[in-house]
Amino acid sequence: MTTGFKSGTAVFAILAAWAVGASPAAAADLGGDCCADLEERIAELEATTARKGNRKVKLEVSGHVNEAILLWDDGVESNAGVYTNDNSRSRFRFRGSAKINDDFSAGYLLEVGVRGANSKRFNQENPDGCDGTNCGLDLRHSTWYVDSKKFGRVWVGLTGGAGEGITEINLSKSGDVAKYSDIEDSGLGLYTRTDDGTRLANFSSTSGRSGLQWRQLIRGGGDQPGEGRRYNLVRYDTPEIGGFIGTVNWGEDDTWEVGLRYKGDFSGIKVAAGFAYGENSEGPVSATQSDSIPGFQCPGNNFDGTTQNSSVPDTRCRQYGGSISIMHSESGIYGNFAAGLLDDEAIETDPGFKGADAADAESYFYAFELGIERKWMPLGTTTIFGQYYKNEGGSQDRSIGQVSEGCTWNDPDSLGSACRAAGLQGDLLSSEITSYGAGIVQAIDAAAMSVYLTYRHYEGEVTGNGPSSGAGPVITQELDDLDVVMGGGIIRF
Repeated sequence: MTTGFKSGTAVFAILAAWAVGASPAAAADLGGDCCADLEERIAELEATTARKGNRKVKLEVSGHVNEAILLWDDGVESNAGVYTNDNSRSRFRFRGSAKINDDFSAGYLLEVGVRGANSKRFNQENPDGCDGTNCGLDLRHSTWYVDSKKFGRVWVGLTGGAGEGITEINLSKSGDVAKYSDIEDSGLGLYTRTDDGTRLANFSSTSGRSGLQWRQLIRGGGDQPGEGRRYNLVRYDTPEIGGFIGTVNWGEDDTWEVGLRYKGDFSGIKVAAGFAYGENSEGPVSATQSDSIPGFQCPGNNFDGTTQNSSVPDTRCRQYGGSISIMHSESGIYGNFAAGLLDDEAIETDPGFKGADAADAESYFYAFELGIERKWMPLGTTTIFGQYYKNEGGSQDRSIGQVSEGCTWNDPDSLGSACRAAGLQGDLLSSEITSYGAGIVQAIDAAAMSVYLTYRHYEGEVTGNGPSSGAGPVITQELDDLDVVMGGGIIRF
């Protein structure tokens, strides 16, 4: 703060006192200790206030904290812990814009996610899910845009494309606590067990000794078919026309997507919907890269067994996805529906894929949620809902086996014959997972907060090769059920 500004502040205070009728003597009295105190308060505010680099571009800081207590039971073991709820994990963001002229403006979005313990990566032997990059800070968005009222908006940087969130459209508050169409965030890092309690191993991991997680039954990594990801891209959004906005984007090696979204209100009935199509021609990657493929996941392009499958060329992996949410404003009754389909050419054409003739090249899912969201108490709206989810198809990038319960998972001997059970011992050719759930969300408007309680029940089965070194008959194995209860709160700032 310059001396000139401080002097101006003092003069302003004296003139303000005179303007409301202060006498000259009173004004003279105010010119001493009063203005010195005012200058001190201004200096204190300067020291504690966030500053912008310039006055031309707006700066808005926002975000939320979402933490919960999660309890689980896999049929043999049960436990509980405190986790960052990855259905909408804690985050902070910086965003803003600047006007160029009457038609054009420019802006930016920088958003960082924050995880204490990871609700979608923890398991029976890693209770907080924090191995490597799964906890701490992660970059969600780093992008700028140029916007025109007439021509639309162009984005450049790390952000979501046409498929990001396309299967998760939801007009209610349940999406922040338990996504009806993206179930991996609610405890699906837990290892699977067969119906007799034997744990399944994932021999495709880099160590060769990890368990097969529930989330890996869904397209190999947990993202539902039809859903996009955030990655480095160029994206174009059309201007809104009658409630519709179209999107097309292209990004890393080589993924492209196109989509259409709609939002409107018909005589008190709110509607939000979207549909997207995408293609990914990413080549084969190693096991350690399989969860970070640019664009969306293509299971057949990941890896074969424990090594990178170099026989797979760049190929097309296609997916379609969409969702719709409808809410009656007066009653608060609403319904959500989502579905997606993925077709993977690598599964169909790769001769090096063990058991490829029996592998499922398609993955699909559908899900719905029914609920009511009304303000029954002064605190805020109450949301009560029920959910159903079904996924079938390929998780074909996994080589699996049953491991005897008495074996130590981190011991190299766990790969030996003494630790292998007599069931599945080969490629995971297809999988199925079904989920039923319910929950309640109570908004607390005065604190910009919601508290919630949710329940999920999971059932599943896997189909793979039997004994004889993975070349035996195809076996379908039922999994022991998994139950997850999560209760917590999300507060926004």
